[in-house]
Amino acid sequence: MELNKLNSQAMRKSHDDHDINAMNRVHDHKKLLLHISTCTAGTNCGYPRCVSAKSFIKHCRNCKILDCRVCVLARNRQNKRKESMPHGSYDTVDVNPLQKRLKIHQFSQSVEPWCPRMSRVSGMDMDTPASPAEGFVGPNDGSGTNKMGAAKPEKAEACGVSLIEVFSPEQVREHIKSLKQGMEQSKPKTGKNYAVEQTMSDDPCQLCGMAKVFFEPVPVYCTLCGSRVKRSAKYYTAGAVDARRHVCSFCFVQNAGESLVVDGTAYPKAEFEKQRNDKIAEEGWVQCDKCPAWQHQICALFNSRRNEGGQGKFTCPICYIAEVERGERSPLQQSAVLGAKDLPRTSLSDHLEQRLLKKLKQERVNRARIQGKNYDEVPGAEGLVVRDVSSVDKTVEVKKRFSETFKEVNYPNEFAYKSKVVLLFQKIEGVDVCLFAMIVQEYGADCQQPNHRHVNLSYMDSVKYFKPEIKAVTGEDLRTFVYHEILIGYLEHCKTRGFTSCYIWACPPIKGDDYIFYCHPETQKTPKSDKLRDWYLTMLEKAAKENIVVEITNLYDHFFVSDGSTGECKAKVTAARLPYYDGDYLPGASEDFINLIACGQSDLSGNATKDVLLMHKLGEAISPKKEDFIIVHLQNSCSHCCTLIASGNCWSCCQCKNFRLCDKCYEAEQKLEKRDRHPINKPREIHIMYPVEVSGVPADTQDNDEILECKFFDTRLTFLGFCEGNHYQYDTLRRAKHSSMMLLYHLHNPNVPEFVPLCQVCRLNIETGQGWHCETCPDYNMCSACYKKDGESNHPHKLTQYSPTVDLDAQKKEAKQQKVSRMRKMHDLLVHAIQCQNCPNPGCHKMKGLLQHAAQCITHETGGCFECKRIWYLFKLHAAVCPVSQCHVPYCRGLKERMRRKKEQADSRDTEGMRQLSAEVSGVC
Repeated sequence: MELNKLNSQAMRKSHDDHDINAMNRVHDHKKLLLHISTCTAGTNCGYPRCVSAKSFIKHCRNCKILDCRVCVLARNRQNKRKESMPHGSYDTVDVNPLQKRLKIHQFSQSVEPWCPRMSRVSGMDMDTPASPAEGFVGPNDGSGTNKMGAAKPEKAEACGVSLIEVFSPEQVREHIKSLKQGMEQSKPKTGKNYAVEQTMSDDPCQLCGMAKVFFEPVPVYCTLCGSRVKRSAKYYTAGAVDARRHVCSFCFVQNAGESLVVDGTAYPKAEFEKQRNDKIAEEGWVQCDKCPAWQHQICALFNSRRNEGGQGKFTCPICYIAEVERGERSPLQQSAVLGAKDLPRTSLSDHLEQRLLKKLKQERVNRARIQGKNYDEVPGAEGLVVRDVSSVDKTVEVKKRFSETFKEVNYPNEFAYKSKVVLLFQKIEGVDVCLFAMIVQEYGADCQQPNHRHVNLSYMDSVKYFKPEIKAVTGEDLRTFVYHEILIGYLEHCKTRGFTSCYIWACPPIKGDDYIFYCHPETQKTPKSDKLRDWYLTMLEKAAKENIVVEITNLYDHFFVSDGSTGECKAKVTAARLPYYDGDYLPGASEDFINLIACGQSDLSGNATKDVLLMHKLGEAISPKKEDFIIVHLQNSCSHCCTLIASGNCWSCCQCKNFRLCDKCYEAEQKLEKRDRHPINKPREIHIMYPVEVSGVPADTQDNDEILECKFFDTRLTFLGFCEGNHYQYDTLRRAKHSSMMLLYHLHNPNVPEFVPLCQVCRLNIETGQGWHCETCPDYNMCSACYKKDGESNHPHKLTQYSPTVDLDAQKKEAKQQKVSRMRKMHDLLVHAIQCQNCPNPGCHKMKGLLQHAAQCITHETGGCFECKRIWYLFKLHAAVCPVSQCHVPYCRGLKERMRRKKEQADSRDTEGMRQLSAEVSGVC
């Protein structure tokens, strides 16, 4: 209470905008209050007025004299404040939950699902003020009272609204100290008038001391050319909220005519709205339920998703410390907020984590021995958790022209693989922070050649927050040691399961792009291609010393050179032998080169086959950077057929170290004349071959782990869009802690929406448990303010209110099941109506009416027609699951082709990597 009195005095004085001296005193009071909350020096503290303020607080806490001259003024002011507040006291007063929870002045976050190269603009113009009717309140907009004057709603106890609730007071103080240090060391993203805002703001965040802090602008990409729209540049946008199409100024002008063709569909240019890419979003705020203080949600580790309908009670860290130290509450158990350790475990995650901890312990022992210290006297990495968060079966379809080129050799139409996502967490200052991520593709024993028993290390990314920042005993950073051990452990796990090779493309991200984590620290530099390649090779050399890796080569030497490393390779040089991985450079580049060959743009002989021409083109592109395309052999390869030997015998030469044959090639070798046998370049020499049985390679590469589905980890771009749309950034430790907290929340609660619902009327965020939704239109939501103002006049269907009073988890689960069931019935009805000639079923008749409407409507889906939106939603739903090549459902083939083109365009590393390689060869950008 005494802390509240002091803060109350500061808050009340801060409203006097004309008294500069009073404003300075307000800041002094707040600084003193913050210092007291974290001070542990007792009576020996040298901070001005700290000891006297502590004595005053202690006196007020214990004083029983009603007319005490020391504290009577503070008591009188507190009593007057209580009397002026309706329906409650100062300690329990609350603003309207819709107003209090998310105090964000000037932006509304865009929440439509992120599509590759169709990024949305997240935010509103900074000069657009928000009115109180829109549900936002600034720190000085209210003194903590309910603006409407109504009785305060009864609040339900919601545990874990803030991660602070599981902290001890010492951990909270450490967290606040880290916030202040981080703000001093890093320059936050701010507006043009940031300095003015800071000096004139009288109500900064009580935790970090900053006022307005802005997120990184969400990138906007042109749907036509895929290029990124520069900041402050003009572009054109159109379409519904969930399907925005952005076109850069260049493409808009270059495409003559009255319409633009986007993904095979023509859209009138008149529908496109001209905008400027200057949107910026401010961090959200939250107000304490015990005092009027405001703090950034990120600083307070506040989870707005657990604040169901504004009913969760939030206690700021300052009040929390006071309550715990007074014995009024205790920190929650860790089980109240599930962390990284609570994520499901798999055989892969267990292997990686156990190996990592074992290697770290061994490294720490060696480091202590070299330094002449005990084990406990040297720092070590603590709180590490490895988890496999996504493990799903996928297929990569072979592109059309490539498939046609090799149809005579029965080249597969698709390759099945398992996609996995592995994350590393470290508990830093009480928070599980995600530091490292890798995405892998596993093509198992049941996959056909050329992907048979292959592993593709598709993407790897990290953020530089690993603790401690010291050197390992090997001389490298301890952070590097840890990441290397995770990769070596994965290769070891793959070899144990029967995989024979791994492919790594050492390709750093393009400047300004991210691979997995959204926004990296400014202090973390992107490595050049040669540095990244050396980083991987150093890791592979370690793995070779442990006999995990047998051979390290590159794509060019293994597939493009006919004589091989021994000069006796008999494998045909053909593109049909090249690995075909999802999202890799080769599939996209091969398709483009085949298109060039088909157009006659080739300087080779006209008698050369497409295969030879293609290999020549690919070889020209790859050879200058061939060392970046790393091939890792986990088993020995045959020197004749170049296949990896996974069963039978491996025949090795006594004289030649690197010459080996599989059983099939050895039998063929024995049938040849002696002069034609190995070694060919030395026909008079006789080399002895001896067999070594290949053991320990399972016939089946399948693991026994369950399928782990995670919607926002479906692809790396899906996760990037998920982070962009929710502003889950990793550019500072402060944000990385909050982003990791929210990531874990979504992983533990897969049924919650990835994005906050957006009101289709005012385009503002709808808080969880609030607002209205349409049961007919899957993505239509309306906030309570708009519904109260206009009712259902803005929508033709009946709206249902979200109920915050019932079990929301059960409600969400039931709603999801009902939606899936309803969509399945609608889909079946669509397929039925297409085939049905004369059916008395009223549902069939209604579906045919929708189909007829879609064919005749001039407004269309993009113009906002609700009926068109419904039927097109079904068309897209059907096309996503339809296996029939000659389907009779309208637009099915076109939508399939559209999805295929989007998938091809989605991976920026594919297109940009090809552009870089082609530029290096031809000298043309």
